[in-house]
Amino acid sequence: MRTNVFCSSSRRVFLQAALAGAAGPSLLRAAETPPPPQPHRFLEPARELPLRDDADVIVCGGGPAGVAAALAAARAGARARLFETQGCLGGVWTSGLLTYIFDFDKPGLTRELMAQLDQRDARRHRNPSRFVYEPEAMKLLLEELCDAAQVKLQLHTRVAAACCEGNRLTTVVTESKSGREAWRARVFIDATGDGDVGAQAGCEWEIGQGRDGPCQPMTLNALAVVRDAAALGEFISFYQDDRRHLPAVQAFQREIARAGCEASYGHPTLFHIRDNLILVMINHEYGVKPFDAAQVTQATVRARGEVHRIVRALAALGGPWAGMQVVASAEQIGVRDGRRIRGRYTVTRDDLVNGARHPDAVARVTFNVDIHAATREENRKETISHGNFKMKPYDIPLRALIAKDVDGLMMAGRCISGDFVAHASYRVTGNAVAMGEAAGKVAALAAQTNRLPHEINWPEIR
Repeated sequence: MRTNVFCSSSRRVFLQAALAGAAGPSLLRAAETPPPPQPHRFLEPARELPLRDDADVIVCGGGPAGVAAALAAARAGARARLFETQGCLGGVWTSGLLTYIFDFDKPGLTRELMAQLDQRDARRHRNPSRFVYEPEAMKLLLEELCDAAQVKLQLHTRVAAACCEGNRLTTVVTESKSGREAWRARVFIDATGDGDVGAQAGCEWEIGQGRDGPCQPMTLNALAVVRDAAALGEFISFYQDDRRHLPAVQAFQREIARAGCEASYGHPTLFHIRDNLILVMINHEYGVKPFDAAQVTQATVRARGEVHRIVRALAALGGPWAGMQVVASAEQIGVRDGRRIRGRYTVTRDDLVNGARHPDAVARVTFNVDIHAATREENRKETISHGNFKMKPYDIPLRALIAKDVDGLMMAGRCISGDFVAHASYRVTGNAVAMGEAAGKVAALAAQTNRLPHEINWPEIR
């Protein structure tokens, strides 16, 4: 799928780059008279925007991949700026209340995060690859790390447009309480999860199993308090036993049925956060495009209603469930399947089958294929498919993180270049951190040496 470039020096809109001092404004102006609007379309008037040019690397999206990218770039000596739409860093870790981390046993920032969480007594289980963490502690930790690295952080800010000069991305436009603002950088990293920047810049992209094919479902998580978590131990995944998951899921599912409900997610799960605080994961929202705000809104409202309805029904059972109450639902619904921006290499199913190795490997993936059912009917038959083959650990090459259609743009996280099956493996957050860290290092070196990301050799970084 190919979208039109929002603005380009050779087309309808260009940026006037006359800064009045370091903080002075520049202008975004129409270069020619636009045609009249078509029926049911509104032609937005051209207007001047303040332009900031104070960063070498701009990272869009402050989730696991984006934070890692911004930290790596700043620690490598680049001036790094980070935009995040929510009111905290962490994305699905915090605003999404994921609470459970997969495929985290990797060198670099992942080990630093584990050590910091342990110092704060904010991690349950000692398995380095998968564990439960406290979302509120994660928020504070990520903010402190970015502050120490002097990352220029701006929350409550969404990237609204990406502007190219020729084939190079030079500027993004944001929307916030401050209005529309334009920002220049030498290199940009799309860590939005849904590939928003790549799509806005005109990159080709895919989603789901085809242009109009099904996507994996979304999930809205929630935190709940109970009177005694230990009394619910048989229903809590990995509770005091790192191997105990499916038996707990099946036992929890029977309790939901006993309460007169059916969860839309066929593997309803509880995780123990700490004390008597637990995480409730019971929801699937099917057939929702993550870039359709109306669809995401409806899915969020439905999901929150389902979570509260089932928790109330469980509480009504009495016994160990008595007093169970939702104390917080996620600020953002969890998205498994968004845009995948076309890069200079595409990670495919064959890479997983063959255990691909690459000289420019930035992450070694060990997480299995994890394809959630596309419809509620399929969910009742098989909630999660593993692709009907045995996956071998494989490499993600740097080339999959570099946009093919637009220069100066990298990706990190689940919006990198891959097919549907491969994405169902590498999309978990341990891999997102490793990809973000690599993207940040490459972006910093590219900016500092006046090169483009695709001109950087990975051995220079290693």
